[in-house]
Amino acid sequence: MPSTMLAGRFDLTTGKFGMETVAIPEPGPDEVRIKVAAAGICLSDIHIIDGTLRLEPREGLTKVTLGHEVSGVIEKLGSAVPPLWQLGMRVLLQAGQSCGGCPSCVGRLGPCVKPLTRGVDYDGGWAEYALARFDTLVAVPDELSSEQAAILPDAVSTPYAAIVETAQLKPAEAVGIWGVGGLGAHAVQLCRAFGAAPIIAIDPLPGARERALKLGADAALDPRQPDFREQIKSLTGRRGLDVALDLAGVQQVREQARSVLGPMGRLVLVGLAGAPLSLGLDVPFCYAMQQVRGHYGSYPRHLHQLVSLSRFRRLDFSGSISDVLPLRDAPLGVERLIKKEGNPIRLILRPGI
Repeated sequence: MPSTMLAGRFDLTTGKFGMETVAIPEPGPDEVRIKVAAAGICLSDIHIIDGTLRLEPREGLTKVTLGHEVSGVIEKLGSAVPPLWQLGMRVLLQAGQSCGGCPSCVGRLGPCVKPLTRGVDYDGGWAEYALARFDTLVAVPDELSSEQAAILPDAVSTPYAAIVETAQLKPAEAVGIWGVGGLGAHAVQLCRAFGAAPIIAIDPLPGARERALKLGADAALDPRQPDFREQIKSLTGRRGLDVALDLAGVQQVREQARSVLGPMGRLVLVGLAGAPLSLGLDVPFCYAMQQVRGHYGSYPRHLHQLVSLSRFRRLDFSGSISDVLPLRDAPLGVERLIKKEGNPIRLILRPGI
């Protein structure tokens, strides 16, 4: 076996991204090494590269391999890995892991308060091989392709958790989805699978609106139209939205979404704007018993649920794979996503092609 591999590395000091040859990592006692089969290019990766998400160098970490959407095959086992995990098993990797040191982790009191993200706090999967702590593995059944498995940990699980857990969507509820990119495209499909009606996609880009209609939205609106509010009222029988999903992380989106909520409507913030929240006048907001709910990522149980739903063909995200590129072409994939070339949902990197 060779001692080095190709990896897409981001320099936290210079802010530069490039392909490098690095040593193949050795798993610790509680880790496995996987041979990467597929790795997704996410908008979060783009935001790291373009500086929108600022990563600062820290002790022991001046460069990081990007990529938090990863699937592959177990290639080497650490000495303390339970026998449940065997060589040759197909797995996907959770997008992050608990820190192991905060009071919640040490005392098992609840969710980790400072979780670590793959491809941010430790090396990700834009590489030929990747390490993963055994408790962050999810088995992949034969019925699920490596490409579809790779996108479940973020592109699918984040909107899934936002819809079923945070929004607590009920059948026949009216849903508005702001931003039909990688997360929004899956949100449309998930809302349809779980019985939302109507599903209204909102995006300023004509290509995104067209895609939303093909994926199952009942209507696709341009948020800049002067009669936008009236269109929402018309589509919802004058009631307004039961659920508004902000997948864009834009302050103007939140204000617009809140303005078209119906009685007891829930505005769920999935995209992060880094801006103060404004609810407007409190009397109408409270009188209508509306809510704003924050959301972040997903839990391991959501990934297990998605694998099961995909395995038994309740959900099919094969259409989300816009293209598969060799790992060495990661910079090209980044450029294509920045330029939205071909209006991609997800571009996949695959070592060995």
